[in-house]
Amino acid sequence: MSSIEKEIERRRTFAIISHPDAGKTTLTEKFLLYGGAINTAGSVKGKANSKYAVSDWMDIEKERGISVTSSVLQFDYNGYCINILDTPGHQDFSEDTYRTLMAADSAVMVIDASKGVEAQTIKLFKVCTMRHIPIFTFINKMDREARDSFDLLDDIETVLGIRTCPMNWPIGSGKRFKGIYDRESSQVSMFQTVAPGGAKSAEETDYDVTDSAFKSKVGDELYNQLIEEVELLDGASDELDLEKVGRGELSPVFFGSALTNFGVEAFLKYFLKMTSSPLPRKSNEGTINPMTEDFSAFVFKIQANMNKSHRDRIAFMRICSGKFDADKEVYHVRSKRKLRLSQPQQLMAQDRKVLKEAYAGDVIGVFDPALFSIGDTICMPGQKFEYEGIPTFAPEHFCRLVQLNSMKRKQFMKGVTEIAQEGAIQLFQDYQLGMSEIIAGVVGTLQFDVLKYRLENEYGCEVRLETLPYGYIRWVKDVTTDLNSLKRLNDVKKVKDMKGNPLLLFNNEWIINMVLDNNEGLELEEFRKN
Repeated sequence: MSSIEKEIERRRTFAIISHPDAGKTTLTEKFLLYGGAINTAGSVKGKANSKYAVSDWMDIEKERGISVTSSVLQFDYNGYCINILDTPGHQDFSEDTYRTLMAADSAVMVIDASKGVEAQTIKLFKVCTMRHIPIFTFINKMDREARDSFDLLDDIETVLGIRTCPMNWPIGSGKRFKGIYDRESSQVSMFQTVAPGGAKSAEETDYDVTDSAFKSKVGDELYNQLIEEVELLDGASDELDLEKVGRGELSPVFFGSALTNFGVEAFLKYFLKMTSSPLPRKSNEGTINPMTEDFSAFVFKIQANMNKSHRDRIAFMRICSGKFDADKEVYHVRSKRKLRLSQPQQLMAQDRKVLKEAYAGDVIGVFDPALFSIGDTICMPGQKFEYEGIPTFAPEHFCRLVQLNSMKRKQFMKGVTEIAQEGAIQLFQDYQLGMSEIIAGVVGTLQFDVLKYRLENEYGCEVRLETLPYGYIRWVKDVTTDLNSLKRLNDVKKVKDMKGNPLLLFNNEWIINMVLDNNEGLELEEFRKN
């Protein structure tokens, strides 16, 4: 095995997904603690006097205590090089999560033990299953009152349609939570709670399940319950089948508590053994083997103003094959240009380290001189393949952007354009008034708050957002169509995208059908053209 293959083999790249408040960011930080990447876990409560989650770098995230952008975190643990793609949990930022999942080889699904499968978990899970990537489940918050463990498994199987294989089993929950039983070793780990953000790991004592000392510590009731439940699991639950796991048909399940470290390191060790090194990727010229020496990557995220002092713009690239060498030229397929990737960096949220090399599975950030777009393929000169595209979602909410200080028009246009290029919002202009009336479209309304906050704090532009009463957008298939010639558009907004393509905004589906009925030959498209 070559040195390049050895480096790629030890890489693990995964995304963490969950419904808001299920404990995803806390679990991420505990992984970083075990890897020595940070010394103290941050609080995600968003209080002014508290430490912030290391993965939340944007000011609005710190103020609100929520993640609104995807963070990239890399660290070493037990010989593995781990790339975590931490995603926003809030549904209003789901488009950023969808794109980030395209860069992951597997996913860790965090579920709140008191709530089970929640709405946002379902949406994110569907994206994972579309890509057929392995999904590992961490049922969190067992130190609080929880639903019955068998009910939680049934919830996952019924709602998400994936079989489960419990790798460990909780002993009690809430105040009676005593620890975790490992089904493979028949060992029980008893844990002592530590304060959040304190020690690197909780103190723990391991017992064989037959040890009388363990039985006396948990008491007869919990001991007998554990034995009965384990017998039931052994007879009724699915066996571990790594081929099914690899196809996304079976999810290994782990119980624990991220806040108090119950079961976190055990989960991490099992996960690293069961998940794979970087997977092959589909392109328009067939499947690309990650172990090939030739470097290739695709852009899955663009973020402006990560460093306030430099006002820079970073393109996040997932390396899909080979070794990246900062001294060598690469080929940008869309622009048909050879270039050197400027200032390649390893990211730890807002912290950066300049690097000279990286390997398949890694995520690097490079300075973007407004060249890159989401979905772009970068490969070696002489190659011209492109990786499969990243889906774009039609916005469902719209507002008019009103600039309050006309003297700052240049900053305003720069701000809205750069934020739109990140993919968080989509920009449109009035069909007749052009750029003098700019309309923003988003998937979730909280994006409007982020847009206003960033325009004011990063670009110094005061704006007023005027909500528009539209919920549906349709592209006009024939781009030469004169929208002013169409009939029955009284309750329809005529706009153009930033490339000049004509679109229509509608209040409801009934009006869409009415416009089609009254304009023979008109064809409308629901999805955005690339």
